[in-house]
Amino acid sequence: MSVPSDQPADAVPLPVRVLLPTGEEVTGRLWGRRQLPEGWVYDVGLPGYSNRETGEVEPVEYRVWLPVPQYVRPVDGVAYDAVPTEHLPAPSVVEQLLGPRRPSGWVLQKLGGRHVLAQGVVHAVDCAEAPKDAPPLALDQALAAAERPGVRLCSLCGASAELDPVLKGFDQGFQD
Repeated sequence: MSVPSDQPADAVPLPVRVLLPTGEEVTGRLWGRRQLPEGWVYDVGLPGYSNRETGEVEPVEYRVWLPVPQYVRPVDGVAYDAVPTEHLPAPSVVEQLLGPRRPSGWVLQKLGGRHVLAQGVVHAVDCAEAPKDAPPLALDQALAAAERPGVRLCSLCGASAELDPVLKGFDQGFQD
């Protein structure tokens, strides 16, 4: 088996144990690893065979990114320090100070009622009280919903703090 074209010619994969869907454990070849927000994945080569058009059988390596530790485990005594590793980019100073950005958008929770005008609550899309099946609203849609009688803005998720200044004008509180 040759070195894959996306690897340096001097790349040397290291052995790893791989758990197959059948429950069997085989030895694969670790080509690289990548850190994702949800955890690590390893680029693993699994040995196999393939038929050529001539009918001959040739050894091949099937490559797959597998999550760790569910499907990939170290081999005792093997040092993995030299494996090409992609880490998550360091958070920006803004992200470090303010934390991750919340998803944009709002949703309208319809509360019903006996009146012709429906009652409701406008929430941020990630609010714990927001209905999960409601379609997300853009800013202009959220503002239009908030201006309807019987609709209020959620204070739990900050929809009121975000949308009130837009509805009432930004200069509120700056007047004499």
